Amino acid sequence: MREALIAWGGWEGHEPKQCAETVAGMLKEDGFAVEVVEGTAAFADAGLADLSLIVPVITQAKIEKAELSNLCAAVEGGVGLGGFHGGMGDSFRDQIAYHFMVGGQWVAHPGDIIDYRVDVTAPDDPIMAGIGSFDYRSEQYFMHVDPGNEVLATTTFDGTHAPWLKGTVMPVAWKRRHGEGKVFYSALGHVAAEFEVPEMATILRRGLNWAAR
Repeated sequence: MREALIAWGGWEGHEPKQCAETVAGMLKEDGFAVEVVEGTAAFADAGLADLSLIVPVITQAKIEKAELSNLCAAVEGGVGLGGFHGGMGDSFRDQIAYHFMVGGQWVAHPGDIIDYRVDVTAPDDPIMAGIGSFDYRSEQYFMHVDPGNEVLATTTFDGTHAPWLKGTVMPVAWKRRHGEGKVFYSALGHVAAEFEVPEMATILRRGLNWAAR
């Protein structure tokens, strides 16, 4: 049986505990044995390297050097890493090794909660199969991203809230390799209620299953 660790914490505005519990339910339905923990201490566990999947749901916060080193080593050794929104894309702001592994880092969300379009750019990828471009209401993430990411979906800024960004195309979901591990990220999912949007939940669910070894 595949084993997954979900670690939650950080800024409460992203409802980390509720989101972690929702993801746990999805993974259990897909046959995973799931452990849900609060904080980063579990990242230092020697058994991390034996897992199939790690899902951080921790916005901002801090991580100890030994915890980060063990986490990076586990992914480089083949453990999958997957997550969403600020819970993975805005974790541990002062740790560039983490950003390098994820393939991106949150920078801004002009206008805060707004309506925007998500464009599917890899319709033939199994993660995106049957999902067309869709309208979404949430924070439209502007991120610094690795150009080597395999982008699955994008969004285009219309300049309403930051005129200099008009026409800027920004990745919304991607997959990548980090060492032997597979990494998946989706910028969608500000709060737990967004899991009620079928496209958001399906993309994340498929992405986590893809990342898991």
